[in-house]
Amino acid sequence: MKNYTSEVPVTTTIARIEGFLARAGIRNIIKDYDDGQVAGLVFTLPNPKNPTMTTAARLPVDVNAMATVLRRAYSPKRNWTKEAEQRLFDQSRRTAWKLTQDWVEVQLSLIELGQVEALQVFLPYLWDGKRTYYARLKAGDFKALPVHFEEKS
Repeated sequence: MKNYTSEVPVTTTIARIEGFLARAGIRNIIKDYDDGQVAGLVFTLPNPKNPTMTTAARLPVDVNAMATVLRRAYSPKRNWTKEAEQRLFDQSRRTAWKLTQDWVEVQLSLIELGQVEALQVFLPYLWDGKRTYYARLKAGDFKALPVHFEEKS
């Protein structure tokens, strides 16, 4: 797992992500909290056809999923003490946010190169205040996706 040994504080990583997004023209970055910890970043990006209009996107960070992966990698059968669990969770937060930072940096580089547009990159993360566009598609069994062919059994 990339960044699994990161010692960069989560607050530093989040500040870096916010800086990258701001330089890319993203507007109104908001931190989304869960149990006192930042669980995602919500931001607005301009509509490509009408830059005065914006749409919201939410970049989630699933620390619990990261903890599951790291726990399995370290020792799935280990009898975890409370202190060890806390260290694992803290590392999971650092790793998950660092991976998000890397992903954002790469995506913004592709935007800068003209290979993709911001809306294209953040489309699955468009946010209606309750769920992302991807979550909406998934809840509808992906029926809204275009079908170009059907496999024959």
